[in-house]
Amino acid sequence: MTSGTTSDPVDLDTATAAPPLPVAVDAWRVALDDAWADERGLHGTGARARLVLGQVRSALAELVGDPGALVGLPPDHVRALHAAVLGCSAPTAAADGPVVVSAVEHSAVHHAARFSGQVREVAVDRDGRVDLDALADALPGARLACVQQANQEIGTLQDLEAVHALCRREGVPLLVDAGASLGHVPVPGAWDVLVGSPRAWGSVPGAALLVLRPGVRWRRSGPGEAGASQRPGEHPGTVDVPAALAAAVSLQSLQAGPLGDADPRHALVARLRERVAEVPGTDVVGSAGHRLPHVLTVSALYVPGEELVRRLDAVGFRVGSGSACTADTLRPSHVLAAVGALTHGNVRVAVPRGTDPAVLDRFAPALAEVVAELRRELGAESL
Repeated sequence: MTSGTTSDPVDLDTATAAPPLPVAVDAWRVALDDAWADERGLHGTGARARLVLGQVRSALAELVGDPGALVGLPPDHVRALHAAVLGCSAPTAAADGPVVVSAVEHSAVHHAARFSGQVREVAVDRDGRVDLDALADALPGARLACVQQANQEIGTLQDLEAVHALCRREGVPLLVDAGASLGHVPVPGAWDVLVGSPRAWGSVPGAALLVLRPGVRWRRSGPGEAGASQRPGEHPGTVDVPAALAAAVSLQSLQAGPLGDADPRHALVARLRERVAEVPGTDVVGSAGHRLPHVLTVSALYVPGEELVRRLDAVGFRVGSGSACTADTLRPSHVLAAVGALTHGNVRVAVPRGTDPAVLDRFAPALAEVVAELRRELGAESL
């Protein structure tokens, strides 16, 4: 057995779904008792659910910095992104106008943009930051620009102030995917459309966040979004009020605590980056400084990523992977390819809150031993 084995398995794959926070679970349970009904009902229980839902929308608008914004609560992050890309534009833009996307956007953004028509993809640098000159060239005539706050695979934060300034100059609304970042870093101020994923900050499944600032045109993009009262990304009768309340309460709780560089995980991951970089034949991907506090991605030469994940799991470290082929697409990670990193031999660590630093101290030696073991088996130890 590998010497880095930890007695209790440790979940270090929490970038897209973090362990539910107690405050989120408590709020969800309260809402199950008080706001379980269909909020469209004309009776008292429906009215209570409607009241809670209205309070949740108002609270979320405040939490993201714009009390006048329109808040939609789609069922999940991917559907929120699809709805935003397909339905949002400048008031004067053509409905089928080009969509500008960074090369490292979530795959749901790329898929929706291609489905909607013409796509203008903007390159990024080695750390994953958008090329601002290329972005400026791509914006004229576009109906929407899509630049995330931070990438969930490599953790790099974008310069949204600079991006938004370019978008405003051209009159193009900016869609910011904050699915990986809300609850972990301060809410960005530079956006016209904002998408969040409560599961990624530690809420319960059932509701995502899609917020439109005044001045953004919303066009319903399919029959499931018909109805005069429909909000962005929501399907008639399917808002999960308990999940929405849990999202608002948990985000409020997190914003009252340390975020970004002040988050204790930031220093832990900085130390882990240094130790992992000492493993022979590895490459730590993404920005070392301007990044999410909890995400670390490393690629190892001559090692199959899927087997690396399995071996680490066997010694007690449950990590994610942005590497090589996935079961659904059979394609390498477009994010790793865009930054010029290895698209195989890759693992992603996303550290949950409250992780024991001693656990992370054991991770680098375990990674080194597993990588060496796999290279020996493949006859690549001397390459």
